Amino acid sequence: MTDFFAANYQGPPFELFGTAHFAALGALVLLNLLLLGFKNAGDGTKTAVRWLLALILLVNEIAWHYWNYQTGKWTIQTMLPLQLCSVLVWAGALMLVSKNYRIYEFMYFMGIAGVIQALATPDLGIYGFPHFRFFQTFISHGLIVTSAIFMTVVEGFRPTWKSILRVALWTNTYALIIYFVNAAIGSNYLMLNYKPDVPSLLDLLPPWPVYILYMELIGVVSILLLYLPFAIKDWRTTYLLNRDNASRLESISK
Repeated sequence: MTDFFAANYQGPPFELFGTAHFAALGALVLLNLLLLGFKNAGDGTKTAVRWLLALILLVNEIAWHYWNYQTGKWTIQTMLPLQLCSVLVWAGALMLVSKNYRIYEFMYFMGIAGVIQALATPDLGIYGFPHFRFFQTFISHGLIVTSAIFMTVVEGFRPTWKSILRVALWTNTYALIIYFVNAAIGSNYLMLNYKPDVPSLLDLLPPWPVYILYMELIGVVSILLLYLPFAIKDWRTTYLLNRDNASRLESISK
């Protein structure tokens, strides 16, 4: 148990795309498939599941802060709840218990699109399976995605074109504020002021500040892809409705 929480972990380091990494991703996929089975459940059951997910998110995040404090790793440069994933953890818990649609919009677009990199290239370093950091990372990031999917499929929420505009506006406004916060306290929240030291997808992009423009473009493409199923559904519904109306008018004219 001591080694489980050790700051200087002596176990196997995290291996990118190793067995444990793929197993964790697989477990998250299975969890989402399991939760989709609650689509036809009663309101009481759905509420219980939402509260359980919110509780796990909050307990996991608090444990993460406590572990950093106990190991001397907690600093304002790294641990303020300003990173996208940290914001989404707290916002996601609130969304789950309140069914707030405005929060849902951000959870769906930024939660799913923004967390993909964190799940694909986790910043775990020496903390491989079965260290606390390994479980904390995948629980935190995984349940952000799960919360958005649950609210979409089980609770019947869906984004709109206006959702895209609101998310784009407020996300960029938030990023601008965080840039100046970073400059003031020497942090790098949202990876806006320089590329992170650990390997990430940003290594494939040009140097600062050009990579920020690429991040914007990737974000736009990701959001549009996430909205595509709803756009296709709306187009199909409109097409069928117009076809039925045309057939009805044709029958009347005869």
